[in-house]
Amino acid sequence: MPDQPTTPTEHDRPLILDELSNRLEQFRVLGDSDQEATDRLLGELGAAGKVEEDMVGQLAVTQPLAHPERFADAHAIAMHALEVLNRNGSRPPSNLKAGFLTGAAKPLVQQVIRYIVRSHQSHVITSIRDLYSRRLAWAPVGDPSRISLVRARIDTERATASYKQASGGIPTVLAGGAAVSSVAQVARTGASAAAGSRVGVIVAILATFVLLAASSWLILQGAAVARRRIRLTMDRPLGALWETIGSCGHPPQDTAGSFAVIAIALTAVGWIIIPLGALLVFTVF
Repeated sequence: MPDQPTTPTEHDRPLILDELSNRLEQFRVLGDSDQEATDRLLGELGAAGKVEEDMVGQLAVTQPLAHPERFADAHAIAMHALEVLNRNGSRPPSNLKAGFLTGAAKPLVQQVIRYIVRSHQSHVITSIRDLYSRRLAWAPVGDPSRISLVRARIDTERATASYKQASGGIPTVLAGGAAVSSVAQVARTGASAAAGSRVGVIVAILATFVLLAASSWLILQGAAVARRRIRLTMDRPLGALWETIGSCGHPPQDTAGSFAVIAIALTAVGWIIIPLGALLVFTVF
């Protein structure tokens, strides 16, 4: 009896898993050796730019840890650095120079430092814990790196609560809004009190400018000190940890730069108030 022709069944079709694995393997093998072939493969996978190329590169990674033999050391150094930052990062500024106002300025600058440092340490511990959990989720069951990740994640989860302290301040955007709102209120109060008096309006404008300049200086000083302390303790340990894990983007950044932008914006507003105030004085009075 002649063999009956067979029709393709669902089990005869190539699995999507196999097709994807083959293409990612091709990407790993090609690397930078054949840019034209790599670009063609990226196009087939749907990559259309630098970000998409990075995504494919990260998809092509097969090992949960880039340097498993150094991961435990990098984890320990990062946790040690975080402890040092937590203990010392919120201390008063050491070299603040504000003349006879130094004593009054120190606690205000310290509030800015404390908020930036504590919000950063909370962000760091959460980012590390979540990164370990995400990486562990796809680590092969038999991979030795899985044990290291489990231990590191347990340690991080235990420490998380101790680093999530109240920041003692308000978020960056609200800080800028609150400063501008307070200054505006002072300006309105001064303008009302000085209504009908050119000298009074001039005094109110100058007082508003001084308040803006002082707020800007305090925020800028606090942001600079916080950035310096975070850079000293955390930047390189976090960089080392992210390097040993591999293919996980960039370490978390602090908000000192955002506070510096707020300080500069307050200064700019102060300099805008001066000509506007002069125009008001010489046109209305």
